[in-house]
Amino acid sequence: MKQWLEYAAAWLVLKTVGILPRSMARALAVFVIATLLRLRPKLRRAAEFNLQLAFPEWGEQQRSDTIRRMVRHLGRMAAEFARLPKLTRENVEQLVILDGHENFLAGQRRGKGVLYLTGHIGAWELSSSAHALYGYPLHYMARPLDNVRLDALTNRYRCASGNRPIFKNESARATLKILKEAGTVGILADQNTMPAEGVFVDFFGKPACTTAGLARVALHTDAAVVPGYAVWDESLRKYRLRFEPPVELIRTGDAERDIFENTQKFAKVIEDVIRKYPDQWVWVHKRWKTRPPGEPPLYDF
Repeated sequence: MKQWLEYAAAWLVLKTVGILPRSMARALAVFVIATLLRLRPKLRRAAEFNLQLAFPEWGEQQRSDTIRRMVRHLGRMAAEFARLPKLTRENVEQLVILDGHENFLAGQRRGKGVLYLTGHIGAWELSSSAHALYGYPLHYMARPLDNVRLDALTNRYRCASGNRPIFKNESARATLKILKEAGTVGILADQNTMPAEGVFVDFFGKPACTTAGLARVALHTDAAVVPGYAVWDESLRKYRLRFEPPVELIRTGDAERDIFENTQKFAKVIEDVIRKYPDQWVWVHKRWKTRPPGEPPLYDF
């Protein structure tokens, strides 16, 4: 019964927001996100704590302003997610423009596939859909939701533009096959990871357990690792889907060291983007939850 109610609520919100004019849809979505944050105070506490870790030089007002702008950003992105079925090749340029796309094409020309390095920065759901409509669909890593109906609904929206999911139980084999065929795989590499799946690298001056899978695959396949992210450009009133030059891999001959060094390099790429657009990252996630052996927990809530 609970799963049916969750699905019905999500479907109702998506459909309601999806049929509204964009300005009204964004306002409603911002209200919903702000309400959720008030109803779940631990999320706000996580955001405040994370900002203290990442920007110790900031004052309370600057942290509060960043959280407020983050809520507005998340609401705006949620509205665009609800409107994904309306996005087409004919109208995508009204919402998303390409910037530095020659960098993505340079990675693609290597012929060994592209690992699209990104995180929960800007409009990450919109970025992959928009890029697909521009003619460059990808496969994305999908962590199934507990609610199977809600999971199917979410993936239906994500796949409306031509993208396809890679599910966790088939991720390694499917990823290698896609890259062998010179395809593109999107990797969100900015979340906390369990020790068995990651390595501890520096992230905003603190050790953070970070997925090692991206480095392993890149080193094994020699696929191009191209950073990409869609951030809101206030001057244009559009999202700017920015691609950076392919990241050159470090190869020392020591397999474990190479995994560590390249994972650190990827984490630094993401950190630099977050520093540039701090209000467009999801600070409510407990990024530093997993600690190195012997270190006490950072989050006590």
